[in-house]
Amino acid sequence: MNDSAGSGKVGRDPAAAPAFRKGERHLPEQPIAIVGMACRFPGASDLDAFWSLLEAGGNAVTEGVPGSGVGRVGELFGDDVDAEACRFGGFLDGIDQFDAPFFRISPVEAQLLDPQQRLMLETSWRALEDAGIDPDRLKGSRTGVYAGISNNEYRALVAEATETSEPAASLYSVTGTSFNTAIGRVAYVLGLRGPAIALDTACSSSLVAVHQAVVGLQRGESDLALAGGVHIILSGRLFEMRANAGMLSPSGRCATFDAAADGYVRGEGCGILVLKRLAEAEADGDRIWAVIRGSALNQDGASAGLTVPNGEAQELVIAEALRRAGVAPADVDYLETHGTGTPVGDPIELRAVANTFAPDRAPQRPLLIGSVKTNMGHLESAAGVAGLIKVALALNRGVIPRHIHFETPSPEIDWERLPLRVTSEATAWPSDGERPSLAGVSGFGWSGTNAHVVLEGHGSPGVTNGPGGPAGAPRPVAVSPPDAAGAAAAPAATRTGRLLPLSGRTPSAVRALAGRYLTWLEEHAGVPDGRAGDGLLADMAWTAGTGRSHLPHRAGVTFGDAASLRSALADLAAPEDGEDRAAPTAARAGRKPAFVYTGQASQWVGMGEDLYRCEPVVRAVLDRCDREMRERRGVSLLDVMFGRSAAGDLDDPAWTQPAIYALECSLTALWASLGIRPAVVLGHSLGEIAAAQAAGVLSLSDGLRFAAERGELMGALGSDGAMAAVYAPADRVAAAVEDQNAATAGPGLSIAADNGAQQVISGPAPSVRALVARFESEGLWATVLPPSPAYHSALVEPALDDLEAVVDRLAVSAPSCGLVSSMTGRLVDPDAPLDGSYWRRQARAPVAFRASVETLAEVGVDVVVEIGPHAVLGPMVLMCWPEAGPPQPLTVASLR
Repeated sequence: MNDSAGSGKVGRDPAAAPAFRKGERHLPEQPIAIVGMACRFPGASDLDAFWSLLEAGGNAVTEGVPGSGVGRVGELFGDDVDAEACRFGGFLDGIDQFDAPFFRISPVEAQLLDPQQRLMLETSWRALEDAGIDPDRLKGSRTGVYAGISNNEYRALVAEATETSEPAASLYSVTGTSFNTAIGRVAYVLGLRGPAIALDTACSSSLVAVHQAVVGLQRGESDLALAGGVHIILSGRLFEMRANAGMLSPSGRCATFDAAADGYVRGEGCGILVLKRLAEAEADGDRIWAVIRGSALNQDGASAGLTVPNGEAQELVIAEALRRAGVAPADVDYLETHGTGTPVGDPIELRAVANTFAPDRAPQRPLLIGSVKTNMGHLESAAGVAGLIKVALALNRGVIPRHIHFETPSPEIDWERLPLRVTSEATAWPSDGERPSLAGVSGFGWSGTNAHVVLEGHGSPGVTNGPGGPAGAPRPVAVSPPDAAGAAAAPAATRTGRLLPLSGRTPSAVRALAGRYLTWLEEHAGVPDGRAGDGLLADMAWTAGTGRSHLPHRAGVTFGDAASLRSALADLAAPEDGEDRAAPTAARAGRKPAFVYTGQASQWVGMGEDLYRCEPVVRAVLDRCDREMRERRGVSLLDVMFGRSAAGDLDDPAWTQPAIYALECSLTALWASLGIRPAVVLGHSLGEIAAAQAAGVLSLSDGLRFAAERGELMGALGSDGAMAAVYAPADRVAAAVEDQNAATAGPGLSIAADNGAQQVISGPAPSVRALVARFESEGLWATVLPPSPAYHSALVEPALDDLEAVVDRLAVSAPSCGLVSSMTGRLVDPDAPLDGSYWRRQARAPVAFRASVETLAEVGVDVVVEIGPHAVLGPMVLMCWPEAGPPQPLTVASLR
């Protein structure tokens, strides 16, 4: 608060200020990005509501009557309280409401949990979602938690009401009401391994927490940080003490810098920032609200009294923050002051501000100043972060909100001499388009601890970095640049449809989320006519998929434009009824996905072209493969795949095999970008190379080289072989093959694949045709497959020596996930080398697909995703799946 009673005007001559001197140089600190924010403030339950309050020049301070039971004030005080100032406050609604099951907290523990701890949990979760970060993915990460918290009033209430003989209640009473556990609980619930520090420096607590988080990131103590503060008022007695000490405003207004300033109004709230090193945030494509260029702390030391502000110390902390930021004072556009509205503290602060920012500042460009406390009171340990969030929003939108209750400038401040202007009206952020937008935020504690933070806008003022909304901030995927050979990437196509996933702990929570999306759509201009491929809706859907936790009850909304999205959301948000097809469903626990990779004969001209245009992840993988194939053959792989060149035939194994491999690797990367990775992989013949790449056995480049050389070797074998598919039991086909081989001289037929109900035979073309004719005469369905080398037969043996040598020149690793061998039908032993001899045998031996699928069932797979150009293997997986399969239904998905 730092604004207790004191004497007269305090200040120093500007010439004596320890400001940033002209020509002085200082190496700036590593900048820190604010990538996420969330808040619960008086009159504002979230960021959008907070900005609406600021934009409207609203006042969230409410009035209650002591002893009347009206509002929070009436609930806190008895009839004997007559302090006029106790009637007013900036209070939160619903602090008794808490979704304990969401955080897996028992009802007994929740009852003994300080509302400040509840707010910290809820607001931290929302801040991470605003950052587009799934909180569940942070488990075990080096994420720090730094928060200011000063009020311990709930402990007295719990101590008075709790039966201490009950061990659990006693434990929960301690852990539920301590400062350290308020912060430690956030780390515990989210599984964070970075520093977790509670800070109490009174009114500067939350800004001190931000500074400590910044330092922790700069020193490498953490890689991500949650920083902010929380404050709740629960003691009428302590409230009254502040009023009787003359700190509080009897008029119920924080009239900061005004002649009517008569004290501050107490307020409640919680604000949390998500911080990240700027370079990493930019590399990750994060939406950035603002950048922290520098920050500093100090102490008043000896002053006129313990709680009396020290103007010189305030000058020093601001100057130090500017030096660390590498910013000249004259370049700062706006200052969010501590500005509590006291007749002593405000003049001291503004004299210190003028002494620091005046040098070299042009008279026609005064420093703009304001204080969020005029809108909602002084949030004490959460005050600094409230001001910082206000400034970040203002930088993002290019408008400085109105500072209210400023009608008659305080006569205690020399306005003619000081280069300052209060933003008593909403003001466009001053910008000449050549320099960054800069602001300062001050927080001064009545204990004497001072903090200052220097913020810089990220991007053009007035241009938001993306929608907030219920799904949080969008996280765009970086688009790959033109390739090294100079070929321009194909123009990105606009998607015609998207999926918006929604989830919650309960079905009603999912419906409520759908309702919030509906509200968000109505509040954002331009969305009603938007298409699924447009930036606003695309970012929203992407962030919902990658930046939110996927909770137990789920629903998915597919849409092509804003109108179809609104309609689907309205159906989902409607009251429950038995006929509701849009009802959320409970997710199946313990899903274990397998990726199954298609082999040769699934190719088609144009395969992957739409995905190449629409999906940057697919484009990046295919571009890399294309570069390497052009370096190898002088022909573009993509031209062959997409039918843009006659230089290569996609049905030629020399092109078929690297093309299918490249496409399947790009699909694996696409699923991974959506957070879906296989527990087990299986490839059918050629598909096992892409499966091995997915399992980390081969690098992308080595797998491509193997597929390309394998294709060249197989394509050079000649065309005297053939293959055929027969729908008959395996033993009957094997007996017929044995009979045919006994009657034929030379290389015989082989079983190329056991696909369960379907068998594939391979060998010399005359023998294959003869056996097909026999099967047809017996009433069995059999067909000769499109021309190709007779894979998995004796006809491929001339290529096996060279194929083995190719693999022996590659770097081969142990699989990082389960890899089922298509040769044995069993999981590959991690200690067994997948060297050239393995791949030699794999090319000759029959594909044991039926046995491989049975292995998937044995290891608990309950979701199978087919990876390939065509939906070929999905039906065969279902036919091969053992009858005594998983207790839950098997899900099989194919992309085409």
